Amino acid sequence: MKKQTFKFTTASTNIYFEHSFSNLKKIIDAKQTVIITDENVFALHQNKFKPYNTIVIKAGEKYKIQTTVDSIIEQLIQFKADRKTLLLGVGGGMVLDITGYAASIYMRGLQFAFVPTTLLALIDASIGGKNGINTKEYKNMVGTIKQPLFIFHDLSFLKTLAITEWQQGFAEIIKHACIKDATMFKLLQKHSLAFFTTHKKELSKLIQQNVLLKIKTVQKDEFEQGERKLLNFGHTIGHAIEMQYELSHGQAIAIGITYAAELSEKIIGFKQKSEVVNIVEQYGLPTYAVFDKQKIFKHIKIDKKKEQEIINFILLHKIGKAVIQPISLKTLEQHIQLL
Repeated sequence: MKKQTFKFTTASTNIYFEHSFSNLKKIIDAKQTVIITDENVFALHQNKFKPYNTIVIKAGEKYKIQTTVDSIIEQLIQFKADRKTLLLGVGGGMVLDITGYAASIYMRGLQFAFVPTTLLALIDASIGGKNGINTKEYKNMVGTIKQPLFIFHDLSFLKTLAITEWQQGFAEIIKHACIKDATMFKLLQKHSLAFFTTHKKELSKLIQQNVLLKIKTVQKDEFEQGERKLLNFGHTIGHAIEMQYELSHGQAIAIGITYAAELSEKIIGFKQKSEVVNIVEQYGLPTYAVFDKQKIFKHIKIDKKKEQEIINFILLHKIGKAVIQPISLKTLEQHIQLL
């Protein structure tokens, strides 16, 4: 198996690239494993789950809440899950977040692992150890930072993705290129969504590039005291929009990236705003939007990145180089009103 091991502060994570779900039995004990997946993934891939005790939850971000976790815990008790049980999240970001969180609190902590089934989950949600749930209109307000035992890639799951799911993944890929990899940005400019969905080798290489970019960032700053904050580019406004309106994560982050580029231009003189906006559009994602600015700012005031009356906003100095810019809430409110 093609495996790489990555060390973090208190744990190591193995990543198995380019494998088949059927190979999982070589690295786990089915009798000691409980799979958590959602109803959409289960319906499409039901045969894959036959050897395992499986918990099927409702699909969608609105179910990433404590009520769903309570249901998972009740079923774990029914399965007689103990501290040797492995929880295996098979799905998109919502499933992985909730699996990691449930594992972190059940019996004060079980091992868990991920099989991401969407592009977004492969290159973002599965990596970094952030596990959590939403509370009312606030995203990921409750959670833990704990690394998965392993992440298992089976790209055949991507065959069932709708085009909108592909676009969501590319929102985060564009983010990575903006903050840390100008060469990747040029590659994205050269190609298209259609190119990557039909060229498996190039897609696999792009996924691995993004995985390594995020992992290296997390390894340097696992608990988000410094450099890891750069990964929040586009997320401050994006998360606020996502929780207030009927948008997917990728759509909201794309809009957030657009406005972060706008603020980068206004606050630190970023000169490549049009290139950022154009590439977001190139991959079929939204850019500018009409939204209630007061409502969005009210949400931002509760953001986890806020420290008293200052928020660490991620801006672009140039494509491939992001900076952490402390901005007072008063100043940020003034800028948001002018967007």
